Amino acid sequence: MRVLSVVGARPQFVKLAPIARAMAEREVEHIIVHTGQHYDVNMSDVFFEDLGIPAPDEHLAIGSASHGRQTGQMLAAMDGVLEKYQPDWVLVYGDTNSTTAGALSAAKMHIRVAHLEAGLRSFNREMPEELNRIVTDHLAELCLAPTQVAMDHLASEGLADKSVLVGDVMTDVLMRVRDQVISKPLPAGIDFEDGQYRVATLHRPSNTDDPERLREIIEAIGALDVPTVLLAHPRLRSKADDAGVDLEAGNITLAEPFAYPDLVRAVMGSAGVITDSGGLQKEAFLLRARTATVRTETEWIETVNLGWNTLCPQPQDIAAAFSETAETDTYAKPYGDGNAASRVVEKLVHFPPA
Repeated sequence: MRVLSVVGARPQFVKLAPIARAMAEREVEHIIVHTGQHYDVNMSDVFFEDLGIPAPDEHLAIGSASHGRQTGQMLAAMDGVLEKYQPDWVLVYGDTNSTTAGALSAAKMHIRVAHLEAGLRSFNREMPEELNRIVTDHLAELCLAPTQVAMDHLASEGLADKSVLVGDVMTDVLMRVRDQVISKPLPAGIDFEDGQYRVATLHRPSNTDDPERLREIIEAIGALDVPTVLLAHPRLRSKADDAGVDLEAGNITLAEPFAYPDLVRAVMGSAGVITDSGGLQKEAFLLRARTATVRTETEWIETVNLGWNTLCPQPQDIAAAFSETAETDTYAKPYGDGNAASRVVEKLVHFPPA
């Protein structure tokens, strides 16, 4: 069997790591296509190195552009890749433009599509990620859901017959990396002791594209009582420069995005997390770090329901999120047992033939 994985952004590289390992264990031929959606070395190449992922078989080098242009360029490039490899499955991950482009290209060529992390919904169609999720789930022949909540969403859209609960592959890799870094020092860029800082990331257009909104968020973070290490994606730096926003305002220390093991160690040692990233919300929950999510909704509602995550639609809500003591000692495992990747490969191998 030949499976072709399409990835292009940091969360997808993390999800790819346990999948690549499980593919190798089952001796499944695995082709990796990197679209180049994240083209910065710290956001791309280093993840392959640090997580032990095989080098991509194809790198499309698409780079940054508007959603339509970027997706269109990926679609144009994918046709030749699929003609070259003729895979049995195209496996797409998450909710980026790379996800939709890979799924649509394969579907149009009558190649079976499996969607990893299927069924997540924020119910906010202004988010490009939400549109990508919905389109991909309906194109896929196999929806691989991380949680029961995701399964329920798929069922409500009439997709239950092609959906299966496998667990969350990011839990697989996080547990493995956590055990590797637990005794290591904090990464360079954090000049504080454990428990004396918070970690922040911001990247969504809803928070970065409006200069006044971005300014208010940065000022709110800078005014917090505990120092915050802001891991600044290149896009955030560019938007802040354009808007004249000082990303080191107040109690903020600026740092480059961390390699994944360093990010895990940083969150483990932190007094909390501030983010608009879906993946980091979940990682923080799994590491039991209190989180303020600068959004009106979340795909990972379990993190809120279990008391570890607070939605902060307004910047002034961030401080209140950390003054609460709502988190509970919980042994709940809504994201699985760390063996999701093996289940994914088993489902692909044993799925009825086309």
